[in-house]
Amino acid sequence: MSSPDLVCLSHLRWNFAYQRPNHLMARAARDRRVFFIEEPIHSSSRSEPEIELTAQGVTVVRPVLPEIDDETKLPPLFNRRLLRKQVTDLFRAYRIRDPWLWYYSPLATRWTSHLPHSAVVYDCMDELSAFRHAAADLPLVERRLVARADAVFAGGRRLYEAKKRLHPQTHLFPSSVDCEHFSRARCSQPDPEDQALISGPRVGYFGVIDERLDLELLAQVADARPAWQLVMLGPIAKLEESDLPRRPNLHWLGPKPYEQLPAYLAGWDVAMMPFALNESTRHISPTKTPEYLAGGRPVVSTPIADVVEPYGRLGLVEIALGADQFVGAIESALRSDRTALMATADRLLSDQSWDRTWARMDAIVAARAATDAPRELRAREIRPREVPPREIVTVRAA
Repeated sequence: MSSPDLVCLSHLRWNFAYQRPNHLMARAARDRRVFFIEEPIHSSSRSEPEIELTAQGVTVVRPVLPEIDDETKLPPLFNRRLLRKQVTDLFRAYRIRDPWLWYYSPLATRWTSHLPHSAVVYDCMDELSAFRHAAADLPLVERRLVARADAVFAGGRRLYEAKKRLHPQTHLFPSSVDCEHFSRARCSQPDPEDQALISGPRVGYFGVIDERLDLELLAQVADARPAWQLVMLGPIAKLEESDLPRRPNLHWLGPKPYEQLPAYLAGWDVAMMPFALNESTRHISPTKTPEYLAGGRPVVSTPIADVVEPYGRLGLVEIALGADQFVGAIESALRSDRTALMATADRLLSDQSWDRTWARMDAIVAARAATDAPRELRAREIRPREVPPREIVTVRAA
């Protein structure tokens, strides 16, 4: 019997940064069809979704909304009906029947709650309501999704503690790692061209560069140790280029493909996680923690709860608060015994592969989908009506 199709609704774009959704959906696609539906794009030249088949066998779908000017306003209800129709047409075109609906974006329920399904999953990887520019009604929309879900997965212990009170089928699945991929950083290899020009010692970071980073801390560390070279890799989100501190020893190299990260990591003396301590980082469980360790790098981090436990407690990550402690922790990491570090890290990471995580998730959802208990919560298919042109409202300046 073939596995059911999986339809993933994500707030992250497939090609933005290779993160938890990419790892899990790529593994799901090994034995089923996977449709990865991103947030809509705006276009004046097309009205049909963009559809792309990735190398991992995942079908990426980008719904389309009309491009509008400053004088034209489309009511939210119109946009939702348009998106609803596009996703319903996708189901018909690809003959998707009773799939698992796998949500990363609770807001996507506004235009997908009508879809037929055999299971609803909420894989919560962040407390999105704490992020900059989050929708005001996101907490309410999320609670409604949790109420419909057959299973809720939490990407970190803090998230698990927050969500388990809302749903009896909440399971902790912290960040996993592809050890084979990142262990390449333990071997000598050619430096990437843009990093080869940077002297050492090098202290590096890879990941999304957004409001979760403590940019002032970065500047203070760079100023305190001008001989250290701070290497920053990753796409910028919700920040302007002008927000980034500039120093001769602070290098912003931009986003890099997932395949190239071990080569950059191999050239670092220390890996760092200079996260700010604010609402947006209260519940995070950085995927880069096990990735750095799999690469054999000593790690320094600010006291993020899911890093302190277990990585700090086990001595795998140096925990530091404030610039003085952060500088001291990096100095300690530069002197650390990597052989002992890697042996301890390998023991911990042996149970944290993405393959194992997906297999466990798959089994939980399959068991839930096979029971009759959650079926009364599942929506029946509703045929969306066509949206008449008069529902487009044009507002002109007085």
